[in-house]
Amino acid sequence: MVAAGLLAAVGAAVATVLVAVLLEALGADFEVDGGAIPVAGFGSITFLFSVVGIVIAALLLRFSADPDRRFLTVAVVLTALSLVPPVLWGHGAGTVLALVVLHLVAAGVVVPALVRVLRRVSDPA
Repeated sequence: MVAAGLLAAVGAAVATVLVAVLLEALGADFEVDGGAIPVAGFGSITFLFSVVGIVIAALLLRFSADPDRRFLTVAVVLTALSLVPPVLWGHGAGTVLALVVLHLVAAGVVVPALVRVLRRVSDPA
């Protein structure tokens, strides 16, 4: 499960950097609290929080009777909570929208991958 999770984490990191490059080319400035977030930073932060998701998934696999459903619930709640800081700290609607999109891109790669792995690993058949 960890290997598949790490592969998803790398995929999410690459996806967020590529989307950030595209959004920057379209005019997003990623200005937050008086400074700009560097595009490469999106990949490292995405990878870090994806690893947190892998740890949560592993814990649920170990301690939950229904790890895939519980992980999906936790992931949706944490993704929703992750959208709050960009709204509070973003500088302008374009930056807020770009940051929200990047959060959703990362979650859209990692969450389904981990749910599939949990479903496969926890299924006794």
